[in-house]
Amino acid sequence: MPNSKPLFLIIIASLVTALDYVTKRAIESYVMPFEAIDVMPFLRIVHVKNPAGAFSLFAGLGNKGFIFISITAIIFIIIYALKVSTKLEFIALSLILGGALGNLLDRLKSGMVVDFIDLYIGSHHWPAFNIADSAITVGMILFLWMTLTQKRH
Repeated sequence: MPNSKPLFLIIIASLVTALDYVTKRAIESYVMPFEAIDVMPFLRIVHVKNPAGAFSLFAGLGNKGFIFISITAIIFIIIYALKVSTKLEFIALSLILGGALGNLLDRLKSGMVVDFIDLYIGSHHWPAFNIADSAITVGMILFLWMTLTQKRH
């Protein structure tokens, strides 16, 4: 895998970014802003634009701040991903990279991120999110799990 790392990083991150891009553009095309479409008793498709960070955090940072942080994080993720030794850690970083790129594209395009997945129980809603956010979350969980289990061995 050492010689193929850059290629696999590009492929995995590109797949996440493309899936994120296509789903966000579909939401923008077919779902009205703030419309909610019930899919399951705990899941709705919505169309909201989020100027803040994940789960509406750091709203005061501004779009330029988020773009700067995103680009910096992307550079560090690429450098670190090419140095890791385990496949699962590499996949985790590739997912995080793809998610970061997906949300960065939205920020560059409109200054906001399109969110559309609304999970809830009764009247309690998790903040709306998207495919990029999901990839970042799954990647972070895998990365943390790998980091914690590697330190034990």
